[in-house]
Amino acid sequence: MQIGLALAGRAGARLAAAVGITVGRDTLLRMVRALPEPEIGEVEVLGVDDFAFRKGRHYGTVLIDMATHRPLHLYHGRDGEDLAAWLQGHPEVKVICRDRSSGYGEGARVGAPQAQQVADRYHLWANLGQAVEKTVNAHRSRLTEPLAGAEDGPGHPDTEPEVVQPSKELKIVTRLREQHAAAHELWAQGMSKAAIGRKLGLHQASVRKLVNARSADDVVAKSLQRAHVVDPYGGYLHRRWDEGIRNAAQLHREIQQLGCPEGELAVRRHLRRYRTGRGHAPAVGPKPLSVREVTS
Repeated sequence: MQIGLALAGRAGARLAAAVGITVGRDTLLRMVRALPEPEIGEVEVLGVDDFAFRKGRHYGTVLIDMATHRPLHLYHGRDGEDLAAWLQGHPEVKVICRDRSSGYGEGARVGAPQAQQVADRYHLWANLGQAVEKTVNAHRSRLTEPLAGAEDGPGHPDTEPEVVQPSKELKIVTRLREQHAAAHELWAQGMSKAAIGRKLGLHQASVRKLVNARSADDVVAKSLQRAHVVDPYGGYLHRRWDEGIRNAAQLHREIQQLGCPEGELAVRRHLRRYRTGRGHAPAVGPKPLSVREVTS
């Protein structure tokens, strides 16, 4: 009876149209219900799988004789209790071919402890594909072909590309240049360093640094010295960026292993020129294969 009910859905409607029968859905349902249930007989190899009455909301389970590929039974839901109840009436079942559902596994164990449970081919391939996809997704950046002229090995940083767009001057650099010019102008007028500090609102140590510097570039260089400690590793960072690595924390750990003493913040500042499209623009390398292509 339940097998007949399954035919009353879309498949049953298409079948009726194919043979030229024009009936309503309720009439077709009554006709199918009136069909006699086929004799099941003995089943040695049983197939168990779910199907969707309405995908994502309402599911059922179908039992199939794997020797004849004939449906044997349908029931609502995907619980193992109903499977166990059916199996208890069929002690001849020796093999149960099922998907990886834990509910089906428990139902098969309870209802047919004598039967061997095996995974069907579809789910073996599906599970293998999921495992491969997860692994490829974690290492996708390594699928990128090396750029032409790139040296192998992390110990040989590549030369950075041309500067395609000049970086904007940092606010602190602009401020230092203005303070240096103002301090030297007041110093040339004969003001003392203490008076210059009061005039510009600067600490006396800052005024001394500005006045003693021969040029504004000397002051700027000392202030930005820490930001440039990463520069010797710029080629390596550039190559890793082209390979798809965008995580500053990961890149910081990598250049630390190469001997860089600077912290992660300096790496973030160095990568900012790549993210904003200013300064040294990374070359566009070949696009790695998609995860789906590799998995297939």
